[in-house]
Amino acid sequence: MALVAMKKLLEQAKAESRGVGAFSVGNMEMVKSALQAAEELQTPIILQIAEVRLKHSPLALMGPMMVQAAKEAQVDVAVHLDHGLTLETVQKALDLGFTSVMFDSSFYPFEENIARTKQVVELARRYGATVEAELGLVGGSEDGKAGHGIRCTDPADAEVFCRETGVDALTVVIGNAHGNYPVAPKLAFDVLEDIHRRVHIPLVLHGGSGITDADFRKAISLGIVKVNIATASFDRLTLRAEEYLRSEERHNYFTLNEAMVRGTYENVKHHIKVFNCAEPLEEIL
Repeated sequence: MALVAMKKLLEQAKAESRGVGAFSVGNMEMVKSALQAAEELQTPIILQIAEVRLKHSPLALMGPMMVQAAKEAQVDVAVHLDHGLTLETVQKALDLGFTSVMFDSSFYPFEENIARTKQVVELARRYGATVEAELGLVGGSEDGKAGHGIRCTDPADAEVFCRETGVDALTVVIGNAHGNYPVAPKLAFDVLEDIHRRVHIPLVLHGGSGITDADFRKAISLGIVKVNIATASFDRLTLRAEEYLRSEERHNYFTLNEAMVRGTYENVKHHIKVFNCAEPLEEIL
């Protein structure tokens, strides 16, 4: 298939009443396994990497690998910069061929968030790239360190924000948070429903790791189109690597590689099935 703009995948999914998985990757094994799951299920996906991950997974190395893998995939794949924090990083991602960028100005006051986001929209349009932005404040932090609190998206603000910025997708905050949840979050579906009535572009749910499968399905029915999965994939990769390294056999890189691929593949495959909304949840392993 092809490397495509994220907007294309979001529009297709919205029309088919399903969600698109946006899977964070940090190394070759994660890229390989995410595409393996997507091709097996014949479902388009989004490969993404957040700016805070770049100290461990440099953009100059990860970017070309992600883009080339998408070009050679047997399903359509978008390559996305998640939580871009600077225009410099956004520019680098676009120059490397990323087909989508998220510029996170959610920490700034409302009017400044609009102004900063409009700059990115203008830049991305020159590349034909999709733009995602955030309104509200997703709890936790992308790098797994102690983060900030949660500030739910105001539905009226969301309407103004989308009209003023011209973004293609909006990250909303309804009680979700990055990282591992101590307990399953209680999502504010009434807020999501109100935003969905007011905003007519695809909505995005961050902090997906730890949300129940049933809540994913409900969120998709109320306008969520893109769902981010990061922590669950990193955790499953680590688990399979630990299991292998605890085994009594003689260890080597190649079998370790296979264990890491298997871990991410398992997690991505499960979430694709959930987001496709085609099978009953009780039949999904």
